[in-house]
Amino acid sequence: MGYYILGRVVQMALVLFLASMALFLLIRLLPGDPALIYAGTDASNTVVQAVRREMGLDQPIPVQYLAWVRRVAQGDLGKSFQNDYPVLSLLGQRIPATAELAAAALALSLLVSFPLGLWAALREGSLVDYLVTGLSGFGLAIPPFWFGIILILVFALQLHLLPASGYSPSLTRPGPFLQHLAMPAATLALPTICTLTRFVKSAILDVMGLDYVRTARAKGVVERAVLSRHVVRNALVAIVTIVGLQIGRLLGGAVIIESVFAWPGVGQLLLDGILNRDYAVVQGGLLTFVFIFLVINLLTDLSYGFLDPRVRLGGGVMA
Repeated sequence: MGYYILGRVVQMALVLFLASMALFLLIRLLPGDPALIYAGTDASNTVVQAVRREMGLDQPIPVQYLAWVRRVAQGDLGKSFQNDYPVLSLLGQRIPATAELAAAALALSLLVSFPLGLWAALREGSLVDYLVTGLSGFGLAIPPFWFGIILILVFALQLHLLPASGYSPSLTRPGPFLQHLAMPAATLALPTICTLTRFVKSAILDVMGLDYVRTARAKGVVERAVLSRHVVRNALVAIVTIVGLQIGRLLGGAVIIESVFAWPGVGQLLLDGILNRDYAVVQGGLLTFVFIFLVINLLTDLSYGFLDPRVRLGGGVMA
């Protein structure tokens, strides 16, 4: 276990390094000059050049990258070009809101997709199966931002049941917080619900066709016990894998959904940084997302040993 975790940490460090290089180069391919945006369109060329020197943008790209990596290794993600505020502090202010939204979307996805997928698997070939599969495919075809706009039109503008946008702290006002959270969480969860529903159904069907399940039924084991002890438990290993991947999808989807609902999370911060060519904010935010995704993948892998005792990390599955 210890060697496995050490190997994964080394692998994470390598992935972070490659991701930082890709992010640094791709962000600088964006059109627009942050120095010109910061100085103002009416600023003279002398002023713009002075701002570029102050930002460190007058240096060659490799020099800029090495200076940035050196600061990141020391825990310094730089300062925002727009307000000269530390990026780490900006992320610290925004991460809780994004975490609340992603956690709510994940919880909603699991609560909806697991029963639906199990129901469709147990009723394979029936009208229920076709209905669940069809709705899942239809949900995957709907752009999440469009679905969010529809929710706003129906529940906020027509029915006046939920606020159209905004945020309310969860600790001080739980009622308004849940009202503001409902539509963004449902919008963010839609693709995950559809993906997990189809995957849960497939995983359950795969396990139900194995020999030990048929043997348990032949021995007269109650169907509920067969499902809980043999089918669902052994299907969880495959399901946890896709859940871990979907968490990364939720973080990525939050960039657009937070903008649609004016949710003050990291996604909205990143979008504002892209529009303003705030390199430090975009680099720091995306690198943080990559790090979180890598940690989630590591925790997902470690969970296999708890879900299936036959799994030995680093050594595959025991016979």
